[in-house]
Amino acid sequence: MPDEATISHEDNGSHGAYRMDVEGSQRQAELTWRKAQRAEGDVRIADHTFTPPQARGKGIAFKLVEALIADARETGFTIIPACPYVAVQFDRHPEWSDLRAG
Repeated sequence: MPDEATISHEDNGSHGAYRMDVEGSQRQAELTWRKAQRAEGDVRIADHTFTPPQARGKGIAFKLVEALIADARETGFTIIPACPYVAVQFDRHPEWSDLRAG
């Protein structure tokens, strides 16, 4: 995996994904989200992460979560970490607590 991995972001309004190519795999790593209508404003539910088996343990899923966090800081949405992996990362990074919805 190159040091400077390119993460693409797809935003379809009601749902979207962060994706990254994985060397040696036809399938990309991804973090998917869907929009939630909440009183506190723009909220995205991070509902799934996937990394191809041959690339697991290399920090790829974490890079996708970091991209989500960066976008939340830049555009002002909060996150419901419904995906267990994303929830664990929120627990490990208390500096992100202001981005956790609810």
